[in-house]
Amino acid sequence: MPGPFTITYFPVRGRCEAMRMLLADQGQKWQEDVVTIDQWQKGELKKSCVFGQLPKFQDGDLTLYQSNAILRHLARTYGLYGKDQREAALLDMVNDGVEDLRLKYLQLIYQNYENGKAAYVEALPGQLRPFETLLSQNRAGQAFIVGDQISFVDYNLVELVRNLLVLAPGCLASCPLLAAYVERLSSRPRLRTFLESATHRDRPINGNGKQ
Repeated sequence: MPGPFTITYFPVRGRCEAMRMLLADQGQKWQEDVVTIDQWQKGELKKSCVFGQLPKFQDGDLTLYQSNAILRHLARTYGLYGKDQREAALLDMVNDGVEDLRLKYLQLIYQNYENGKAAYVEALPGQLRPFETLLSQNRAGQAFIVGDQISFVDYNLVELVRNLLVLAPGCLASCPLLAAYVERLSSRPRLRTFLESATHRDRPINGNGKQ
């Protein structure tokens, strides 16, 4: 039996919301150990983290760091890593693409929001197009990003694109399959309940108030 699960992180969605979405959609419960900036700046928790950063994830006596490693662990636990090695390899590839997209988003949010937003929004549809192409190659966009069952990458991609839609509401105008995919997955009953909850809605997307 996996768990109990504890997520240790700042009071934002940030790098943890995809794993929260995964857990909620899989019908799992978890605890939140919320870290304030004052607590973090004291340094003791930072020193205890393997790479000096959060999130920290506890699954019983297993402690993990690095958000993508945590997602992959949960994927293996709940059968969300494709049906075979081929699909697993494709999922790893797509998740690396999601990470590239996320890093560009975070760079804008935390380093260049005022001066860089216009150019970022203009370029965003082109950055999203590879995911539109991937969807078109898998059951004409009517399934998941890879294969015929949900995976950890679906949660990761949907979470990020939902954030991008807050930043740039028109960013999916040229990506109809991706737009429908995000809407379809967000409507999964347990996931929709989580996304509509105050727990999710009241948690800021990022730590600096920009979105």
